[in-house]
Amino acid sequence: MGGVRVRVAGAGDAGELAAALVRNRRYMRPREPYRAEGYYTAEAQAERLADGAARWFAVDGERIVGAAILSSIVLGPLCSASLGYWVAEAYTGRGVASALVAEVCRAAREELGLHRIEAGTMLDNFASQRVLEKSGFTRIGTAPKFLHIDGEWRDHHLFQLLLHDDPPPGVPRDLPVEGDRA
Repeated sequence: MGGVRVRVAGAGDAGELAAALVRNRRYMRPREPYRAEGYYTAEAQAERLADGAARWFAVDGERIVGAAILSSIVLGPLCSASLGYWVAEAYTGRGVASALVAEVCRAAREELGLHRIEAGTMLDNFASQRVLEKSGFTRIGTAPKFLHIDGEWRDHHLFQLLLHDDPPPGVPRDLPVEGDRA
């Protein structure tokens, strides 16, 4: 990855995140939902960084060159989240996305205790599909008109990664059967 490292996002990253999004706005437009002008400000990014989702950045020095997010985190019997990520155009093909996804998966399993991560890619985003498959994700289907991107509803391939088979926290491994006597 040539000096790029992955780290957890922090509240103080809003300004640099906004700058990274502005730098990559044209490149990401065909792959991202429409964003109003205010989205590209430090204030808007500060709000996003405080929204409860788990985020990581790929950084080159202090410059953000990629990001990953686990959103829609649900605990309890589901223990699942949705994964999204992007990498700056100048950093594609260098293993940055794979490193981001690997760190998210590690943290999801070891720190958050998640059982499952889901992700989606547009049908023609072969690079992202390769990243997911290299990371152990399995394609589980196709969702028609899944997300509105660049002016159209786009079909997406859906992927999932099962992280472990342990029961959710607080659930015994061997559940007693109702009526059993000890």
